[in-house]
Amino acid sequence: VVSSDAEDISKAKKIILPGVGHFGQAMRSIDERGLRELLDHKALEERVPVMGICLGIQLMTESSDEAPDAHGLGWFKARSRRFDPSRFDRPLRVPHMGWNTAEIVKPHPVFDGDGIDEHRFYFVHSYAVQCDDEEDVLCRTTYGYPFVSAFAKNNLMGFQFHPEKSHKYGMSLFKGFVDRF
Repeated sequence: VVSSDAEDISKAKKIILPGVGHFGQAMRSIDERGLRELLDHKALEERVPVMGICLGIQLMTESSDEAPDAHGLGWFKARSRRFDPSRFDRPLRVPHMGWNTAEIVKPHPVFDGDGIDEHRFYFVHSYAVQCDDEEDVLCRTTYGYPFVSAFAKNNLMGFQFHPEKSHKYGMSLFKGFVDRF
């Protein structure tokens, strides 16, 4: 079910926070619709599995350089930082757009038994998550320098890339979320 309706969300057994857009606008929309408390309840008290995709991973953090006055959901001690071209190992464009690999740095059920040797995903983003707790980091990707491309703890996970645009790799990830998490 695709919905921003509180009643639909309250019945959800799993939640995907999709993401295309602006951090500040997205958080304003969540707050104006009165969904912050419901999402907190579903994620932190009921502990339903939640997957954030692209902007969705960023919304799960405390804040973003994109909208310094906006407060994220704060489920992870992390923030979204704009790519810093001065740190790039070679000239690259921002946004990071296209296929790239994600190095899995800790085991997780979404990847268990997927039979895939190299995890390649499609990215479109100018911001990347910076985690305070290394234990939360699930995957890293390099674009000029290494960045967190996925994080996970308990029932929560977020992916900077777009699984829905990532062919068999993304389908395997969604299957892992539905079947094994």
